[in-house]
Amino acid sequence: MKRVGYLIGMYLLTVVLFIVGKALFMLYNNPMEWSNFFDVAQHGLSLDLSTALYCVIVPLIVILISLFPIKWEKLRKSLKVYHFILAIVLTLAICSDTVMFSFWGIKLDASMLQFLSQPSGITQSVSLLFLIITAAVMAMAVYIIYKVYNMLLPSEMPVLSMKWRIIGLLLFICAIPLVVIGIRGGTGESTTNVGQVYFSQKQFLNYAAVNPLFSFLASFEKSANRIEEYDYMPAEEAQEIVSRIYPISTADSIISLNDSLMLENWQTHSADSSSASIALLNTRRPNIVIILLESCGGMFTRLLGRDSIMPHFNALMDEGVSFNRCYANTWRTDRGTVCTFGGYPSFPRSSVMKMPKKTALMPAIPKTLAAYGYHSEYLYGGDINFTNMRSYLINAGFEQLYSMDDFTQEERKSAKWGVRDDITFKRLLSMIRSQSKDTNYILGFSTLSSHEPWDVPEHVLTDEIDNSFHYLDRCIGDFIDSLKTMPQWSDLLVIMLPDHSIGHAGYDETNIDRNLIPMVWLGGAVKSPKQIEVICNQTDLAATLLSQLGITHGEYTFSRDVLSPAYRWPLAVHNFTDGFSLIDSTGYIVYDFNADKIIVNKSSAPANLEKAGKAILQVTTDNFKNIK
Repeated sequence: MKRVGYLIGMYLLTVVLFIVGKALFMLYNNPMEWSNFFDVAQHGLSLDLSTALYCVIVPLIVILISLFPIKWEKLRKSLKVYHFILAIVLTLAICSDTVMFSFWGIKLDASMLQFLSQPSGITQSVSLLFLIITAAVMAMAVYIIYKVYNMLLPSEMPVLSMKWRIIGLLLFICAIPLVVIGIRGGTGESTTNVGQVYFSQKQFLNYAAVNPLFSFLASFEKSANRIEEYDYMPAEEAQEIVSRIYPISTADSIISLNDSLMLENWQTHSADSSSASIALLNTRRPNIVIILLESCGGMFTRLLGRDSIMPHFNALMDEGVSFNRCYANTWRTDRGTVCTFGGYPSFPRSSVMKMPKKTALMPAIPKTLAAYGYHSEYLYGGDINFTNMRSYLINAGFEQLYSMDDFTQEERKSAKWGVRDDITFKRLLSMIRSQSKDTNYILGFSTLSSHEPWDVPEHVLTDEIDNSFHYLDRCIGDFIDSLKTMPQWSDLLVIMLPDHSIGHAGYDETNIDRNLIPMVWLGGAVKSPKQIEVICNQTDLAATLLSQLGITHGEYTFSRDVLSPAYRWPLAVHNFTDGFSLIDSTGYIVYDFNADKIIVNKSSAPANLEKAGKAILQVTTDNFKNIK
């Protein structure tokens, strides 16, 4: 009975720890949802029960061995070692899941291991005090869990007769299929999976119900440097759908500066049907500066009615060409950089940037413009090796890269992630001044201060996140004001857009406005101010820009000239770790891979959007796998 009692006690304690972890997850990340804790615990219990069985496999084997004449003290010591290891594993899973969710908004998975090779990506996002407190709390948790597990361990174990050894062995053999069935989640065809605990239209509650250890282990089959397989429909059907979303319209979309062509009226597909001039620029060969604004989602601008956070940027939206219904393709900088410069889609769990053999063969704006005499440079105030950024930018055609290594030691220490934005914007001005008048150029620039831990040198707004974007806004305002006084302004095109958005001010992946991003074209090269209300993605920048320059863009398969008459199905797609969202004139949906269904439906034609989203995933991943 001592043996059985120990196994049952350990199993139940592990389940209780998982439930306590759910409580901590909710209290830390969204205490306003605490009233739903019992629903979360109830729906998540099946996955907790299954995962806890993994944790008792080793003790079960040791208890089996104890049936035979082996000194219990030796086995007891081995179980104590296992208790210590298990305490570390459970603490890491629960605490990492809880803390990392507050930064990334996703459950613990194997993709986070990539940051262990570059731990600066973690340490730069938080303060030293935060790391010390977290480490102390985790150490205390490991100690407490280890001690409680040991309390369940009998100090002595009775020696069994041959008869009871045989009975015990038979019981163990009978227990094996029960454990397997428990881990598998039953005897039916469907096995235990993350989606089985989903129960709410609020994604946070679904995430809270998911067991973090199971989420981590299950994600190992999905790697950030491997493209997953998506096989939803016959290839011909998927391609037919995608060809309507991404029309091959290179010839038709090349415009003449003398044309006054108008956008066609998309009554069939767009609620934003309007006429707008196709020609945005007054020169065919402007010098170009593309600025990726770190995390700068629409919730910090007038797009979503928050006018006071970025007043300078809001004014620039009225002053230049503003794409008011542009949506981010992705949720991370490494993905968003490729989407912007390569016009290539993102994938839920795979990072194109991390596959240099592929990116070397892919088109990119600076690479294309090099054939037309453009010189190119890129500026980033952080570690340009992080997430393989250096190799991508080189493969994209940027001839000269500048990073934190090109600043003074004092400047490098101005922010946790590297050189703060007011300093790098001044360097960008210097780069523009230094360009040869005899050669066209394209400059790329990524800001970094609007990122955890939101350490900026001014404190104007109470909310630290809003405050960091207010600081970014001041940097933008000072930069543009200075640029307007320079002779280079007259033939310059400055394009500003975010690399991605973030979950903030109540916006999460179930809210379509979470991924709304501002895109603004400014400079003397712009003909006149315009407000463009066409649904589009950041990947559409490549085709739209090249069309304005009179350059063919057929190699940008998944980038669309959104000002072309050929753009007849205005649609935007966003991929995140656990699913995708789509928006068109009918509304929007959010599809979750774990639940294997639409979890948010705000569309009058959800089945069509779901099919379109699946077709895009299937065709784009097949396309990427065939890049050789």
